[in-house]
Amino acid sequence: MDLLNTLVDKGLRRELPTREEALAVLATSDDDLLDVVAAAGKVRRHWFGRRVKLNYLVNLKSGLCPEDCSYCSQRLGSKADILKYTWLKPDQATQAAAAGLAGGAKRVCLVASGRGPTDRDVDRVSETIKAIKGQNEDVEVCACLGLLSDGQAERLREAGADAYNHNLNTSEATYGDITTTHTYADRVDTVQKAHAAGLSACSGLIAGMGETDEDLVDVVLSLRELDPDSVPVNFLIPMEGTPLSAEWNLTPQRCLRILAMVRFVCPDVEVRIAGGREVHLRTMQPLALNLANSIFLGDYLTSEGQAGRADLEMIADAGFEVEGPGEVTLPEHRATVAGGGCGSHADAGCGSHGEAGCGSVCGSHEGADVCGTASVPATNEPRTDLVAVRRRGAGTDLAPNA
Repeated sequence: MDLLNTLVDKGLRRELPTREEALAVLATSDDDLLDVVAAAGKVRRHWFGRRVKLNYLVNLKSGLCPEDCSYCSQRLGSKADILKYTWLKPDQATQAAAAGLAGGAKRVCLVASGRGPTDRDVDRVSETIKAIKGQNEDVEVCACLGLLSDGQAERLREAGADAYNHNLNTSEATYGDITTTHTYADRVDTVQKAHAAGLSACSGLIAGMGETDEDLVDVVLSLRELDPDSVPVNFLIPMEGTPLSAEWNLTPQRCLRILAMVRFVCPDVEVRIAGGREVHLRTMQPLALNLANSIFLGDYLTSEGQAGRADLEMIADAGFEVEGPGEVTLPEHRATVAGGGCGSHADAGCGSHGEAGCGSVCGSHEGADVCGTASVPATNEPRTDLVAVRRRGAGTDLAPNA
């Protein structure tokens, strides 16, 4: 297919695809799906080999958020039956992080619900960062605390933070349909603050909220221009008790096309399969590793994920390997530039703290019928059986899933 050959060539050169080419990837047929995955896989392997980076989420403060993000179970007015608790103490957060690190994670993502941190909140998180780094010198720490005020990114970096996450989530044109308590421009401003402070910027999207192909392409093109080092791709989990609980729009095939499109637009960036992979990719998860070079290990912010051991087995069975603590994730031309970027603002470029967080909204296969006797649901049928509210790990007395 001429389109795919063109996109592979552009990806190997870090050249920006046209908007029409990106849209064409999303419009490919199921008959061409494996060709699309193979083509995007060439770009992924060129820049990242067969390594898979593992990330681990620690929800420092859960629920009771004053923002009204429609996708989020922690939002203002949410009726979702999630865990609600105030700030974890540094020793509690360090203990939670240790579980993920023991499971093979090399980055810990510290997330807190809320519009944005107060200066006291930044002090709290700084203490936690220092505690985690004190026990694990080589670990990467990413903070995800919402909208940043002037000087807060610098303080987080001084405390030892390596990265800051704040997702754009959807296109600028449709952002007001998803959230009304802050703006798309507010999100862009926070990512730029992280960049300016020398933090590695992390910003991504949520697919499956009723958006069009044009919306998906527009937000990914905006991400490339914004130039983060990592782009988490979340697939909406329609949590009961949220305004988007009826939005079951994704199939495994569409998720793969979205990941391929992101890889072509941001060829040398860390593309992370974030919340929703278990629910929407399901048995196609291993195929998605040919497109993304990063995943979350274990559970998410308010929902449960695939068992940590199953994540590791999936990576090995698919012929990939877990990225070690001494390996540099990004290609050399990005890793040597402070703050990174999707290739550079000149010729390339590629937050929400809430349920998207460092990439969150996910569920679990737990509780599903695994005996093999149940009828197989249609691929676009709601899979509420795969969604489970997190009841373990941070904020509980139960062991985490890692």
